Amino acid sequence: MINKRFFKTKDEVEVTFELPEEQVDSSAVLVADFSDWQPIAMRRTGKGKTFRFKTRLPKDSQFEFRYLIDDQRWVNDPQADLYRPNGFGSDNGLVSTYE
Repeated sequence: MINKRFFKTKDEVEVTFELPEEQVDSSAVLVADFSDWQPIAMRRTGKGKTFRFKTRLPKDSQFEFRYLIDDQRWVNDPQADLYRPNGFGSDNGLVSTYE
């Protein structure tokens, strides 16, 4: 799941990436072009039973990403704005920060 929060006075968007806990055995990371494709650990939340990562991204841009679950399984977010072929025989999700 992807949640976006647009700010009226800032040129950035708060983006929250979430995965349901039942999809993950032990670990989930977000891998994205905004982090130079370096894995970012997602944290397990206590209340919502999800894995979550929150960041702020520049407005009016697009970013590619995927989730890596349990160090072995690649997953796309079903709520991605678009999908783009990644050159490895599958697609990356795309999150847009255009309002």
